[in-house]
Amino acid sequence: MSGPANVQTAVTPFVFLRLLGVVYLIAFLSLYPQVAHLIGEHGILPAADYLRYLRRTLGPGAYFSAPTLLWLNAGGTFMRALCVAGAALSLAVIVGFPKLPLLAALWVLYLSFFTAGQVFLSYQWDVLLLESGFLAIFLPLWPAVVVWLFRWLLFRLMFLSGAAKLLSGDPAWRNLTALCFHYETQPLPNRLSWYMHRLPTWFQKLSTLFMFAVELAAPFLYFGPRPLRMWAAGATVLLQALIQVTGNYTFFNLLSMALCVFLPMQASRDAGGRIVTPGHAVVLALALLIAVVSACRLWITFTGRPVPKPLSDLLSALSPFPIVNNYGLFAVMTTERWEIVIEGSQDGVNWREYEFKYKPGNIRRAPRFVAPHQPRLDWQMWFAALSPYYNVWFVNFIVLLLQGSPSAWSFLWNGSPPGANPPKYIRALLYHYQFTDGKTKRATGAWWNRSLLGEYLPPLTLSQNIFGAENSLQPNPVLGV
Repeated sequence: MSGPANVQTAVTPFVFLRLLGVVYLIAFLSLYPQVAHLIGEHGILPAADYLRYLRRTLGPGAYFSAPTLLWLNAGGTFMRALCVAGAALSLAVIVGFPKLPLLAALWVLYLSFFTAGQVFLSYQWDVLLLESGFLAIFLPLWPAVVVWLFRWLLFRLMFLSGAAKLLSGDPAWRNLTALCFHYETQPLPNRLSWYMHRLPTWFQKLSTLFMFAVELAAPFLYFGPRPLRMWAAGATVLLQALIQVTGNYTFFNLLSMALCVFLPMQASRDAGGRIVTPGHAVVLALALLIAVVSACRLWITFTGRPVPKPLSDLLSALSPFPIVNNYGLFAVMTTERWEIVIEGSQDGVNWREYEFKYKPGNIRRAPRFVAPHQPRLDWQMWFAALSPYYNVWFVNFIVLLLQGSPSAWSFLWNGSPPGANPPKYIRALLYHYQFTDGKTKRATGAWWNRSLLGEYLPPLTLSQNIFGAENSLQPNPVLGV
């Protein structure tokens, strides 16, 4: 093995594993204050109810279909303890103990939350962390080969993100105007988003063209000579950095940039060498599995046709374990921003608006820099505005507000029901939000204009049932399965 290649083979995993430790630390610290309120025993979608439903419908197969430590205990205290354990293990990796058992334990912990988290842990960065974390377990066994698996992961992440935008047929992407809408309509804008939205159309089109170049062309350079890989790495990092500073995408951009550390690494001579240890055999088996599964997923994505049954059975068997995933954020660009505003009342006449901590509400409140934290309910509220109000998690949230649940009220600015008494009535209104122009912002201090579109959820009390059955309005997380 050559000297420089030998040094890079040692240094690159060292750097990446510590960056991965930072990402894991962010993920667990972000979950800690909210996970019990989301899926704890008094949360919006209790994991205990979800797991009981799976066990009732799948029998013993539920433990394989839903691999999670929360089978042992689905209480909020236990969930927070798992977050603390994950943070502690992450710190151990950061300070220099990237041992295989630690990496495996981190992966199992995050998989446990992903499996039981339902809609609240269903984001592409969650599966990207699990896929990256899974590969990292095998990195100490044969770095020279696992590096190629990481490059293949980065290729799929970037290329599929670009391809999804074109395959969707969305005219906003095809005519390069998508970024004219993106900064205003993304789930959680920040202050810089307002300024980016004000840039001229020609700049937005050039930016979109740059994005397509990085997502569709640069990935093919990941496997080229080292100078080309360096250019591709630089372009990818630049794109991810621009996304990071103009939006709130938790640890997604940091993890994507961390994957780029494998691009400058020179291939060592043992990358294709003979099997000399059991660890080498394991890595080659893993590489074969990833090659087969990713080929199947690419076939389905680009042809729209299923794979033969033995391969589809393999995909089904692996589905509880997100170790090879599809990617493609914002395949269809949202061109209008709709926001749900929740209001409460004691008499059904006088209404008080409740405000979330992070998502747009008060038009004079500046969009916040939130990342790397992800307020997962605020994110889901963005999706809810695009769908009917009978999203089960949303209905459960309304019920908990009416009940005065601390879990539900913790997501709002005031943190507790007004006067410690929950409102008797709650309704939700749907508004159209738009960034203000510079003149309006200077004159009024408002970052947003908004106009009422209508009712999203009619006024409700605990004695009503929006599902139309005879019993009173109650949470039912199982309906969301």
